[in-house]
Amino acid sequence: MRQTHLIDPHKGITFLAILSMMAIYNQWENPTVWVCLALHGTYGLLWVLKSRILPDRQWEQPCSPGYALVIVGGLTLCWIAPWLLASRGVQAPPWYLGVCISLYSLGVFLHFASDMQKHPALKLRPGLITDGLFSRCRNPNYVGELLIYLGFGLLAVHWIPVAVIGLYIAVLWYPNMRRKDRSLAHYPEFAEWKKRTKLFIPFVV
Repeated sequence: MRQTHLIDPHKGITFLAILSMMAIYNQWENPTVWVCLALHGTYGLLWVLKSRILPDRQWEQPCSPGYALVIVGGLTLCWIAPWLLASRGVQAPPWYLGVCISLYSLGVFLHFASDMQKHPALKLRPGLITDGLFSRCRNPNYVGELLIYLGFGLLAVHWIPVAVIGLYIAVLWYPNMRRKDRSLAHYPEFAEWKKRTKLFIPFVV
């Protein structure tokens, strides 16, 4: 079984999972939950589309039964935010909704645009991608994912979703970014590219 066979269905049913939470807790009149459904649910559907149109080799790798459980468990942590939101009936103020929607929108742009830049570039000329979204940051796709998760995670107005995002960064994203750096270090132009870019957050770190 490949990793994508677990990731894509799980992300794809997020829309239905949040709808179920809305039904269980009778949150049909709560605009904050509807915003969560729109952001988190559509992200899952967009991920599936991207996986079909622009597949990522990283997720095409096979996984053992044990690692499969880790993947499913990690992805299910993403559902904590909508559960906290629906079960507590949180109704965020309009300005707060606007901030969350803006974070999500910027994140979608960075995440999907960087993947779209990377996919054809590597097909046409395998090697380093040092222009466009990769000119100041070596991992703009992870920056996009961070903003996406913050966009719908903060809607719960609770510390747990933020802690989950921190866990993703520490356990998954950061090790992947460091591994990527090591794999690209053999290119002659890598040292110069590394000097003028940041690993994760542009102009910060």
